[in-house]
Amino acid sequence: MATNPPGTPPGTPPSTPENPPSTPPDSPNTPVYRRLARRLQDRIDAGGYPAGARLPSEPELSAEFGVNRLTVRQAVAELERAAVVEIRRGVGTFVRPPAVRVSIAVDPRSQRFDLGSVHEAVPAGGRGDGEFVVAAPPVTGSAEDEEAARQLGRAPGELHRLDSVIHLGGRARAACSYWVPFGPLPAELVRPGHAGNLVLDLARAAGVELEYDWRAFGAIGADLADAELLGVPAGTPLLVREGVSCTPDGTPSLYVRRRIDGSSARFVLHFRER
Repeated sequence: MATNPPGTPPGTPPSTPENPPSTPPDSPNTPVYRRLARRLQDRIDAGGYPAGARLPSEPELSAEFGVNRLTVRQAVAELERAAVVEIRRGVGTFVRPPAVRVSIAVDPRSQRFDLGSVHEAVPAGGRGDGEFVVAAPPVTGSAEDEEAARQLGRAPGELHRLDSVIHLGGRARAACSYWVPFGPLPAELVRPGHAGNLVLDLARAAGVELEYDWRAFGAIGADLADAELLGVPAGTPLLVREGVSCTPDGTPSLYVRRRIDGSSARFVLHFRER
């Protein structure tokens, strides 16, 4: 029978191989590199190293904290895995900006969502910010095309697709794909580089009003295409936000799938008036 060490608070689950005892971050049993990573994290959180700042070099950190360079390297690698810093080979280690907070407004009386909220909740802060068309690829029956057709209740051949990338804070944050059961889409709308809020642009092109039917959230690793669009390594964790928008009478009229750099965004749903 599994038991806990003497002095364990009552009600603590017994320690087993499947339920090992946790180690506090400041415990003497915590590896030195993790304690150093925590100290650096605390300094970053306190503003000692602001977003965009370059961390001291390995020799400087080694001398300041009285540890060897391997320990410093392991601590910095831990912070990189946590998306706190970015290591630029041959240049240095830099503090990442805090996660972009993307709010989706919900009217508690109607439960309708603000279609422009993703753009309006994140203020433009860099030159070139906005959503830009990348391509209007043909709907060929890929797995994504088939899923869009299923969600919209149409055959793949009835759909038109538009791909875009959203830049915020001076860098690519999200790769987006839209499928609609109408077309052909206006030439100006599908021109690569066209800038706008594509959900609203597509609604105007169809002459309809759109409201959210449903939205779901998940996560994937970036494939080669998304990695290139977002400027991240293949396999980087991406948040996936997908769903259907419909006309006021409930007709499914748009399927959207956004893939967002997981290190730079989170979604917050507000279900009460504020």
